[in-house]
Amino acid sequence: MTAPVKVVLAGAQGHGQHHLRNLRRLTQQGVVELAGICDLLPVEVDFAHPKQSSDLAELVATTGAQATIICTPIHTHADLAVAALRAGSHVLLEKPPAATPEAHRRIAEAAAETGLACQVGFQSLGSAAVTALRGLIADGTLGRVRGIGGAGAWMRPSAYFTRSPWAGRRRLGGIDVVDGALTNPFAHAVATALALVDSPIADIETELYRAFPIESDDTSCVRVRLADGLVITVAVTLCAKERHEPYVVVHGEQGTATLVYTEDRLTVELADGTRTTTVHERTDLLENLVEHISTGAPLLVPLPATEAFTRVLDAVRLAPEPTPIPERHQVVERDAAGDVVSRLLPGVTELTDRSARELALYSELGAPWTEVELLVAGEPVAAYETRPDLPVTHAPRPYLHRVRTLGGVEVTEVRPPDHVHHLGVGLAIADLGGVNFWGGRTYVEGQGPTWLDDHGRQRHAGFSRLADGGFTEHLEWIGPGGEVPVREERTVTARPIGGAWALDFAYTLTNLTGAPLTVRSSATKGRKGAGYGGFFWRGPGTSTARTALSPEGWGGEEAVHGSRSRWVAMSGTTPEGRDWTLVFAQADDDPWFVRLSEYPGVGQALAWDTPLVVADTLSRRVVTVVADGRLTGSEAADLVAGLDL
Repeated sequence: MTAPVKVVLAGAQGHGQHHLRNLRRLTQQGVVELAGICDLLPVEVDFAHPKQSSDLAELVATTGAQATIICTPIHTHADLAVAALRAGSHVLLEKPPAATPEAHRRIAEAAAETGLACQVGFQSLGSAAVTALRGLIADGTLGRVRGIGGAGAWMRPSAYFTRSPWAGRRRLGGIDVVDGALTNPFAHAVATALALVDSPIADIETELYRAFPIESDDTSCVRVRLADGLVITVAVTLCAKERHEPYVVVHGEQGTATLVYTEDRLTVELADGTRTTTVHERTDLLENLVEHISTGAPLLVPLPATEAFTRVLDAVRLAPEPTPIPERHQVVERDAAGDVVSRLLPGVTELTDRSARELALYSELGAPWTEVELLVAGEPVAAYETRPDLPVTHAPRPYLHRVRTLGGVEVTEVRPPDHVHHLGVGLAIADLGGVNFWGGRTYVEGQGPTWLDDHGRQRHAGFSRLADGGFTEHLEWIGPGGEVPVREERTVTARPIGGAWALDFAYTLTNLTGAPLTVRSSATKGRKGAGYGGFFWRGPGTSTARTALSPEGWGGEEAVHGSRSRWVAMSGTTPEGRDWTLVFAQADDDPWFVRLSEYPGVGQALAWDTPLVVADTLSRRVVTVVADGRLTGSEAADLVAGLDL
């Protein structure tokens, strides 16, 4: 008989109670001795007399602990793991191992320096079912594997996100936490799927959403593309009506294999109709670590084996903030006092299952809450694309599309053949500090329109407000070299007005360069009349009888192009014979850029014929009335008078 391995437990609250129960079991078996507990509060233990301290390194040193279990908040893992290793203890580190790749590397370096082991607490990877499933893949039982899906649907009450200061947080006090559905409660689904493959990761796509008023995601999905072409998707939610056991499913040409990893249950269904289910043994990861310490047995989940998971976690960490899911898509349950008890998403369990079967993301499955829409009087009047998949030459950027009148006439166009970089309604600048945030060719003085490698893009960073009637969005403007010269706050609101509705589009650009930033248009470089750059609305090119209107009356393009009127209007007729009018009003004094004959488009001209220098911030606001029919001058003026500009 060998002496019990001395163990210190860091973090005895919450999930730490599970480790205390396991330590009780192993103590009774003579496998371990609980030598110490590191926690901020005293902990009652009835099966041992551990020393207690809030200083982990000191506790390891004074107790002579050979193993340390770290079950503390995610953002503390790296510091505590490094402290335990350097104090001379092996480590069992709860999942996820670290909040960033840099923190993961710190732990790995400390383990290498000390020669001690770090096992990561992905309990599902202690199951023999994982080994059996890898065997089915390797021996060809399932045929050529085309992908692996994962799904998880649980119900969590509101209290789940208030159980600790870091719960439901992406960061705390400026420190990354990354406590989201994919990276914490369903981290095992991601880790188990990754444990079935050997090819390195080539690309990661994420879609993060939240129904609860938290920072992190409670409903999310990820797609991992591997270098060998294999695809892994995992879709999860904490907003299901009831708990459904999470699983991963391997799709092969000759059959599927589904592992319910919480139950170690593996079901294989082959093309010939054969169906078998087996339940496998699971090795406790602390027992495995103790055996490693005692005999040198290999670890089941060594830290290097979790590097792929940390890459996925980092993709979640760096992704845009989770998109809020409007309450109209939720079932909100309240207690007698009116407080929210839980938030449910109807049909979300079926969506997670479809994702696992089809290897698709929520947006590809048509989940209603994946599309950002503006509503007026309960009816959708516009959609908003936050992450367009566009060529770099289009200067990819968020935009409003399918904008329509209350009568259903669509008054925007996206990627029209005449100018494929025109994107509905949005903000675009031809030259901002030498970067093309408009798309297409760049006008070069003395040379004309020229293709240059100078295109930038606008990256959606998140919504600080998202409701049926509008949103406040945060964006980063990124240059071709990855630099971020500008940060933007954009506020868009839709509201009814006089039998029509108004789209209020306001933005503030903040200069991050530390030096004056210049806005230029093609006109400032010698192309007469091409002062475009700023808010821009691309109308439908199929419309006919296009005319312009200003306070001075009806006229053609030449009557309003370059004017500084408080408002201008544009009207047209659809191929079906339906008329529409857009009335653009501004709170500033910029010239209007107007096109009618070549294509229908209206926008502000920030740099009409002279460069505009931005020292610190640039703010603008345009409100557009979207109306059915052709308005008269007095009708347009009356609507503008009610806009509160």
